[in-house]
Parts: sequence; C-alpha cells; structure tokens
Amino acid sequence: MEAHMRKRPQRKRRSPRLGAPPGTLVADPQARPPRVHIIAYGPESCHEEDIEDPQAIRPFIEQWPVVWVNVDGLGGGEVLSRLGEVFGLHGLAMEDVMNVPQRAKVEQYGDTLFAVAHMLSLDGELQTEQLSLFLAGKAVITFQERPGDCLDPVRNRIRQGLGRIRSAGADYLTYALLDTLIDHYFPVLEEYGERLEALEDQVVRQAGVEVVSQIRQSKRELLMFRRIAWPQRDAINSLLHEETPLITPETRTYLRDCYDHVTRVIDVLETYRELASDLMAMHLSIISNQMNAVMKILTVMATIFIPLTFIAGVYGMNFERMPELKWRWGYPAIMFLMAAIFVGMIVYFRRKKWV
Repeated sequence: MEAHMRKRPQRKRRSPRLGAPPGTLVADPQARPPRVHIIAYGPESCHEEDIEDPQAIRPFIEQWPVVWVNVDGLGGGEVLSRLGEVFGLHGLAMEDVMNVPQRAKVEQYGDTLFAVAHMLSLDGELQTEQLSLFLAGKAVITFQERPGDCLDPVRNRIRQGLGRIRSAGADYLTYALLDTLIDHYFPVLEEYGERLEALEDQVVRQAGVEVVSQIRQSKRELLMFRRIAWPQRDAINSLLHEETPLITPETRTYLRDCYDHVTRVIDVLETYRELASDLMAMHLSIISNQMNAVMKILTVMATIFIPLTFIAGVYGMNFERMPELKWRWGYPAIMFLMAAIFVGMIVYFRRKKWV
C-alpha cells in the first residue's frame, strides 16, 4: 500500500534568470558535477578515457575518425561552456541542455545538429532523464543529467567492433544512440503490461481503494510516457525528411527503422492507456454491482417483514373487541400465520429469481 501511495516526484522546469540574454548558461546548484568521458574509434581500434580539460579533446578529433564525448552531470557551467567553445555549439542549444526537461526535438545550428531525447526507466515509478545530443562533424557530444544510462549496448559494440558501427561515421553513431534509447522503451512497456494484467485480476478478485490508487498511478505514468513518445516520433521524422548534409542517405535508411520502433511504442502505449481507463470503469462497475446486491438483499428482507410488522402492530393495540384476542389458540394461530407469510414470500421471491 505504501509503495503505491508515494508522492509523485515533482520535476521542476529550470529556466535562465528573468531578463538574462539568450544563451545564458545557469547551472543548477543541486546538479551533479560533470564527468567527461570520450570514446574515439576507427575501423581498426578504439580508445576511451576520462577528460578533465575540454581542450584535451582536440587531438582526438584530429587523429580519430569518430569521437563520442559523453558528459554525465550538468552542474559545471564553466566546463560545459568550454565544451561548447571546443565544438562551436550554439548558445541557445547549450541553454536547452542545462534547462531540463525540454521537449524532444531536432534543430540545426549551422554545421551542428542538435537533438533532445528522453531515457526512461521503471523503478517503482516512471523515471525520466533528458539526453541532449550534438552531431558536429565527426564528433558526437551527449549530455546526461546523471551517471548511468541505457547506452551500454552501443559502447560494447564499439569496444568489440560488432556490426558496422566502427566503419561508419558519426551520423551512424547518432542513429545507434537514438535507436538504443527507443528500444529501451519496450521493457518499460512490458512492465506496464504485466502491471495492468495484475491489476485486472485484482479488480475482479477484490476491488478497493488500494486498487484505485494503483490504477490512477498507472494512468498518470502512461500519460507522462505518451508526452515523451509523441514528440520523440516527430523528432525522428524530422531527421528523416529534413535535408541536411550531416545525415547520409544510408543512415536515413536505418532511421526509418528507428521511426517504426517509436511508432510501435506509441501504438502499444495507446492500447495500455485505454486498458487502464477500462480497468477504472470495470472497478466502478464491480463496486456498483456489489452495492446493488447488498441493496437487493436489504430490500427483500424489508419487504418480507412489512406484512409481519403490520400483523404484529394490529394485534398489539389490545382492544377488547378484537377477534381472537381472548381465544386460547389466538397467539399460536397468529404466529403460524406470520410464519406462513414469511415462507410464502420466500418461495415467491425464489420463483421470480429475486433471491
């Protein structure tokens, strides 16, 4: 019960100071300090290490075909500003990086492509994290709010040389990251499917306040999921159809598969939202039926006792000239009459299938 009555996590949208110039970077004092990690790779090998000074990334860009720079934590405004200078990232895009959460989107700033996506995980409640991605030449720069993500399959493919990722360019790495992020939506959906099945069984067995709370939480989180998935599909669609030299025609072919995946996610998501609404309606129907059954029994009992109460009330007046009042067998006769009425009404109700 306690697990399902927890307060909803309130995620506040951060914005620059009022009146600040566009592109002003204001770090959240509660955000984690940034950790910069790079993976530089080519067809033959790869190299990775942590970087403290963003300027140290320049030699990797010159020597390696593709460089992936990943930043965990958005608490260091100075470090992020220097990263933006190294790669020539637009100030408005960097502002969106630091002021989370942003709507999923794709924008182009000169020779740089900027994308916002959202990673999802289910740990009791739905957890979201913004992933900001830049495609700048042969470099891909990603910014995350905190350490830990769903992108380890991409890292393993780079380290082990699996597939074509090490022989492809930075645009293919961009596709691989987005595709992996969207593929991790499916386990979250499967978990919601199992939850809804369990809730359906629970509603049928024992409806109550706790079930209502769980259904409401599921509906709320599925709505949050929907608000993330729909803009994500629009962003992938813009990558497919907007002409940009940063994305090769071959990579666009793979992006179509990515678009299909997010469309499937939305279809399943809509089905689960409808199922959650149906569960609430089913719960209310079961509660109403239970109440009707109780009222039916009470009504039948009251109807049976109405004639018995009438007879007892009449003979309780004790007038001298009432029939059978002085008769020796008067009391047994009245009790027999009342019992016969009781039995007769029960038989009648059963024949009518009212009880």
